[in-house]
Amino acid sequence: MFRQDALLDLAFQALADPSRRAMVDRLAIGPASVSELARPLALSLPGVMQHLAVLEASGLVRSQKIGRVRTCSIEPTAFRQAEQWIAERRALWERRLDRLGQFLEETKDE
Repeated sequence: MFRQDALLDLAFQALADPSRRAMVDRLAIGPASVSELARPLALSLPGVMQHLAVLEASGLVRSQKIGRVRTCSIEPTAFRQAEQWIAERRALWERRLDRLGQFLEETKDE
């Protein structure tokens, strides 16, 4: 459980940065090289590599180097875990709000 919580923390921390979210948005289309990811960003190549290291450490992105080209892609498992965590909280609050609505409806005439 602790390992999953730590990975979830890393995923949300990684997604907190707009440059990393932009990289994830690009990778959602399909795999891309580091230079492709860097092109639309106002960052140096070393800066992009640092952001990619954070994304890889969080488990959201994986990369492989073939020759001189490092290609990155999305790791869906980490996103599913974050999505599940959010969905569980959404369901909890929906149930609470439904109960509140029911209570208010029942006590409307009082």
